[in-house]
Amino acid sequence: MRRALLAITGLAASTTALVVFKGSPGTTQVAQNLPTAQPVNPAGPGADPSLAPDAPGVDPANAAVTPSAAPDASTSPKPTKSTARPSGTRTTTKAPSAPKTTKAPQSTTRRVTGPPVDTAGRYGAVQVQIVVSGTRIVDAVALSLPSGGESDIHSGDVRSSYDGSGGEVVQKQNANLNTVSGATATSNAYKQSLRAAIEQAF
Repeated sequence: MRRALLAITGLAASTTALVVFKGSPGTTQVAQNLPTAQPVNPAGPGADPSLAPDAPGVDPANAAVTPSAAPDASTSPKPTKSTARPSGTRTTTKAPSAPKTTKAPQSTTRRVTGPPVDTAGRYGAVQVQIVVSGTRIVDAVALSLPSGGESDIHSGDVRSSYDGSGGEVVQKQNANLNTVSGATATSNAYKQSLRAAIEQAF
C-alpha cells in the first residue's frame, strides 16, 4: 500500500513537472482553448453599453441627463426690476450763477468846449470851456480872448465876470449873461461859444 502511494505521488510530481516545463514557453492547449474575457456591461444586461457614462469612448458631458438632475427653470428666481420711486419731493439745484461784473463808475465830471467865435473880425476869436458835474455847470473858463491894446482890458473884464466857479456862468447855469460894459463884441462872442458848449453837454 505504501509503495502504491509513493508510486502515485511520484507519478503526480513528474506529471506536474512535465506540465510546467511544457507550458512555460507558450500557452498550453488548455489556455488556448479558453474563451477570451468579455467586458462587463456596467449598465446591466440588455442595456446599450455606449450609453453608460463610464463606458470607454463615451464623453460624460454628452451623456443623457436625467430629468431629476435638470434645473427647474420655472422655480429659479429671476431678478425683478423695481419701478417704484422713492417718496419725497424732487429738488433741483441750480448751478451758482457767475457773479455780475460791475463797471467802474464813470466820472460824472466832464469838460465840454465850445467852438471859437470871431468878434466880427475886430479883436479876435473867443472860445469857452465849461466843467459839468452831473447836470450842473461847476466851472467856466475862456480858453481864448482878444488881446493887445485896449482888448486886454476888455478881455480881463469879461473873464472876471463870467469865468470861475463863482462867475455868472455857474450862477445862472445858462448863456443868458449880462453884457460887460465896454466889451460888447467880446461878451457876445463869449455867450455864443458858451451856448454851443451847453448844448453839447446837455
